[in-house]
Amino acid sequence: MGTKQTSARPQATSRKAGKNPSPRTRTATPCGGVTHDNVRHTTRFTVIGNHLAQHAELSLLAIGLAVHIQSLPSGASVAIKSLAARFPEGTTRIAAALRELEAHGYLRRTPERTEDGRLVTRTVSCNRPGHTGTPDEPKPQAQPERPARREDKPQPERPAHREDKPQPKRPARREDKPQRRALPAVPQPIYPAPEMLATALGVLSGLRRTDPRLLISATDAEHLVPGVAAWLERDLTPEAVHGALTTGLPQEPLHRPAALLAHRLTAQLPPLPLFRTPQTSATRHPLQNCDTCDRAYRAPEPGTCAGCTA
Repeated sequence: MGTKQTSARPQATSRKAGKNPSPRTRTATPCGGVTHDNVRHTTRFTVIGNHLAQHAELSLLAIGLAVHIQSLPSGASVAIKSLAARFPEGTTRIAAALRELEAHGYLRRTPERTEDGRLVTRTVSCNRPGHTGTPDEPKPQAQPERPARREDKPQPERPAHREDKPQPKRPARREDKPQRRALPAVPQPIYPAPEMLATALGVLSGLRRTDPRLLISATDAEHLVPGVAAWLERDLTPEAVHGALTTGLPQEPLHRPAALLAHRLTAQLPPLPLFRTPQTSATRHPLQNCDTCDRAYRAPEPGTCAGCTA
């Protein structure tokens, strides 16, 4: 048992001691990893950034769902039920993946109300979170530079005997008409009854019969009617209001008769009448029969009428 086995092959020693680890601690060599057999795409492809494909925090389901959404055309449905009908994952896992993408900025979901009152969710897919741009809008192509303009050739001189036709003159630009000044404010009635407003309009329409200079337009009359109604509300008759507006007018021409009437309605407005307690009617006595002539008469107690008493 103590003899040495001379037929056993001696174990080979490494040139660099400690450089050959045991099979249990040996790591994967590059020859055991993935290799790519890539073919260049010319149609039907989508560009995906490595920040999404190799995201350190997103789940594999969220990354795959983001790739699918970015490959869809604009207007395609990305509702949870639509995605669950397309893929074997259920609505719960798809909803969780959508929340992951929304939390990391790859999706923006905002509720909006349509014209018919329905509430819908608008989803915006972002291929580069933090960078905004106009979706689905091609970048404007740079226009080719125009060639340098050649110098104009000298025009041949026109013969001296030929006269140029005179250019027509442009019509002079009309100046804008000055805006009409607004009329002064007039007092307003407390209770603008329709009958009172109609009477006030009749007062204004009759002013021109006394003085032709007080002819006013329908627009001015509509502005002045509440002021006349405020006068009528103060227990004034239409004749009294007519006299207050036509008495003491200046002799010179009136350029703005409506403004003069508005000033008078405001400056000469009479005060409100004092409150009067309504008078109670006399007591109405019951009918009585006269004891003498048997005629009916009113009296508080039975007896004889005034004719028999006299």
